[in-house]
Amino acid sequence: MAQSIHDFHDDPRNADIQIWVNGALKHRSEAVVSVFDSGFVLGDGVWEGLRVVGGQPLFLGAHLDRLFEGAKAIALDIGLDRAALTAAIRATLAANAMTDGVHLRLMVTRGVKRTPYQDPRVTVGPATIVIIPEHKLAKPETLAAGLTLFTVHVRRGHADVLDPKLNSHSKLNCITTCIQATAAGADEALMLDPQGFVATCNSTHFFIVRRGQVWTSSGDYCLGGITRSNVLALCREAGIPAFEKNFSLTEVYSADEAFVTGTFAGLAPVRQIDGRIIGDGQPGAMLQRLQGLYRELVQRDVAARSAA
Repeated sequence: MAQSIHDFHDDPRNADIQIWVNGALKHRSEAVVSVFDSGFVLGDGVWEGLRVVGGQPLFLGAHLDRLFEGAKAIALDIGLDRAALTAAIRATLAANAMTDGVHLRLMVTRGVKRTPYQDPRVTVGPATIVIIPEHKLAKPETLAAGLTLFTVHVRRGHADVLDPKLNSHSKLNCITTCIQATAAGADEALMLDPQGFVATCNSTHFFIVRRGQVWTSSGDYCLGGITRSNVLALCREAGIPAFEKNFSLTEVYSADEAFVTGTFAGLAPVRQIDGRIIGDGQPGAMLQRLQGLYRELVQRDVAARSAA
């Protein structure tokens, strides 16, 4: 049965979470935005997903960098600076007494429009900012079993069509790939770039291991992933040969290992792609080493923020 890397076991505490909506904390049942909001009408906005460990939003600086860069690229005035957003995140976590096993979604849209039309000039208010924290961890059974991927027909596009570097609310291309992968009985979609090289997955970044080397895509056609960047940095620190490069499905099918990365689940194994078993179908030695290094990096980040 197909599963998602973002699957989790329901936590009853999430029924009563407090959600930050434009400066006010609202019970889950009362946390709403206008039907005229730019995000609802058009998917006009940017967002970030963060994990919380030891009371600290992990790699917060990198996430805020990406958020503000995306907002500037689409001429969106968030209305709060980094310090104010950080304070809002911490206030939301404190209101929910959350410290560990938490995933947080920070969403910013252009705000309310006076009519449902795409032109940003019909926006009549400030940006809408929502922070949703949830008690949520990736299912351990999913991480143990590994994922199956299916290569879809929808490609990652050129930057002059819809820049893949934008972490925008407009995710329909990824949604259509998810639908196709699910219909094929797979857990996640593997997407190619316009030249037919491997680019990324619909909601995670993709890596393979070949003869002791770690490969990921050139990065030209995928989001600038925080976990992806951390894995590449860990490889450099540990002396593991790692490359951002073009490679084809032929090289993927014969890889020794494959795995995906993302904020929610960290590093997760891939056991099968397009019906081909990768390696022996079990989490490989390189992945296990990188998972250990990533856990150490998380603890370093928590310790540094706690001491600040």
